[in-house]
Amino acid sequence: MKKFILAIASMALLAGCDNANQKDDNMKSSDFNWVVDRFDDIEVIRYRVNDFESLTAKQKELIYYLSEAAVYGRDILFDQNNRWNLAVRRTLESVYQNFNGDKNSEEYNNFEKYLKKVWFANGIHHHYSTDKFHPEFSEAFFAEQLNALPDSKLPLQKNQTKADFITMISEVIFNPEVYPKGVNQTEGEDMVLTSANNYYHGVTQKEVEAFYEAKKDPNDHRPVMWGMNSRVVKNNGKVEELVWKIDGLYTEALEKVVYWLEKAVNVAETPEQKVVLQKLISYYKSGCLKEFDDYTISWVYDLNSQIDFVNGFTESYGDPLGMKASWESLVNFKDMKATKRTEIISENAQWFENNSPVEDRFKKETVKGVSAKVITAAMLGGDCYPASPLGINLPNSNWVRSEYGSKSVTIDNISEAYDEASQGSGFAEEFVYGDEAKRLLKEYGRYADNMHTDLHECLGHGSGKLLPGVDPDGLKAYGSPLEESRADLFALYYIADNKLVELGIMPNAEAYKAEYYKYMMNGLMTQLTRIQPGKSIEQAHMRNRQTIARWVLENSQDDKAVELKKVEGKTYVVINDYEALRGKFAALLREVQTIKSTGDLAGAKTLIETYGIKVDPELHNEVLARYKSLNIAPYKGFINPIYTPVADGKGNIVDVKISYDENYMDQMMRYSTDYSCLPSYN
Repeated sequence: MKKFILAIASMALLAGCDNANQKDDNMKSSDFNWVVDRFDDIEVIRYRVNDFESLTAKQKELIYYLSEAAVYGRDILFDQNNRWNLAVRRTLESVYQNFNGDKNSEEYNNFEKYLKKVWFANGIHHHYSTDKFHPEFSEAFFAEQLNALPDSKLPLQKNQTKADFITMISEVIFNPEVYPKGVNQTEGEDMVLTSANNYYHGVTQKEVEAFYEAKKDPNDHRPVMWGMNSRVVKNNGKVEELVWKIDGLYTEALEKVVYWLEKAVNVAETPEQKVVLQKLISYYKSGCLKEFDDYTISWVYDLNSQIDFVNGFTESYGDPLGMKASWESLVNFKDMKATKRTEIISENAQWFENNSPVEDRFKKETVKGVSAKVITAAMLGGDCYPASPLGINLPNSNWVRSEYGSKSVTIDNISEAYDEASQGSGFAEEFVYGDEAKRLLKEYGRYADNMHTDLHECLGHGSGKLLPGVDPDGLKAYGSPLEESRADLFALYYIADNKLVELGIMPNAEAYKAEYYKYMMNGLMTQLTRIQPGKSIEQAHMRNRQTIARWVLENSQDDKAVELKKVEGKTYVVINDYEALRGKFAALLREVQTIKSTGDLAGAKTLIETYGIKVDPELHNEVLARYKSLNIAPYKGFINPIYTPVADGKGNIVDVKISYDENYMDQMMRYSTDYSCLPSYN
């Protein structure tokens, strides 16, 4: 799944949202309690599952089963992010459950904040920057709380004393030199040894790369995605894989996932969906990557089911080498009305491909199976929870996409939740230059942003092709930011095309300007609110956005199509020529597609290292100071609704009720109590 993550939450921050996108729902937005919690740099909000009550009883039952499967994978992601995460989480939760001291004390409040952050990030590293969290409570306070607990309340290892356990777990939590970075992509360093994830044990980057290089067959035009579902270890000097599957690594959690998927098989909407579920179950049992490809092909072909899902080892952003896939799930159903927009886009996919500004040799002669829809999220799990994507494009296999196509979605109710929770922030007044830009953003902001997501997911990721013999993993650590840049640039180029107005999916020829302004402002300035002073940009989507924005700014020195202007001591983005800006997006898209299609690692490295990583410290400090005055949390995430099945006298589910009453702490503790089945140490 390719994630398009919005850096400053939502265009509602810019003082308005498009009325045409407002939901016609029995529950008014003003009556819904959107914001749940706020701590550190994070705001937790609810999302509303619009039109859930209009589904049939069987559809609701299917959503319930798929949702249970989604939540049971939570422990897997914690363990993937770091080998100590489950032990740390369970230790913190035990203190939280059994605390008998002063809950108004600063030490306790700082402890609770740290626990909330660990829950949100699925581990001890920030979910976006991947920097290690530094506790604000003291080590002495922590040791005192652990000593007050009986041994049975702590995840002690076999024959381990409590004293040794406290020393061990405290070192992991408090020592800043232990696992300092979740994902390290610093050029010139061993990215395997210096990253804190749990994808590799006892091996170096060179050993991993050599291990998988030996598996690749240059004559195989339908290669599996080597390494996506395994941990690489060294045993007795030999490098080998431990596969994530039933009767393999993570079997305890996967058995639960499969249990609920098997229940879903019995209420599948269509024969095609039943096959999809059965193939996913078979893959979980075998761990065979060929079976995974078979499953994804069937999933791409399942177009008639209203209910859909993602479940499994999917994205590789957590691996510095871009190979290992984190576990995630998203249960959803089609928004029938809003999907008309994305269907129009997918129906015209060949036109967009043919008219792309890239070289003809990199274009697909025939665009196959590009399906697109707008969806309503019903349950978030794994790497989609609590922080959620706004758009999806799957599968990630290049040859499957080329031969069978892909599915692209825009998650409308997640976008709605961002909007509703962010009203009246003062963001536009602080960062947007001029009344005209403010007007564009207010009138067209959310609609243009959704259109960009549609184009990014449906067309951007599905466009272009690799030349024969090009290794899809050849761009290494630069592959993810370059691919996201390619999809963004495709969307930016076409959102300004009059073809969208002709198709009736853009309101007029000026609406695209809202997205151009937002994108440049975000890439050059406001996404820096997510970076700590003195740090460089690590996250792939942030690298991609700054790469584009900085490249365009540098190439606007002569014509001033875009510039940074200082007014009364404050820096603003000013766009003087939108048409010229589109031409620059086209030129960069042409360059990026060439790098991608030819597997030009040196070109990818030069582009991303030159524009996407380094931060202007003076501008950064200014943006942070201005943003701080607004009191806006730069990160938002979600809690899930609760689904409660209603059974008849024979035990058959006849309905499923939905509620939104749970708070953040209660949901996290319930998940840890009811859905946690992996051992603390894997």
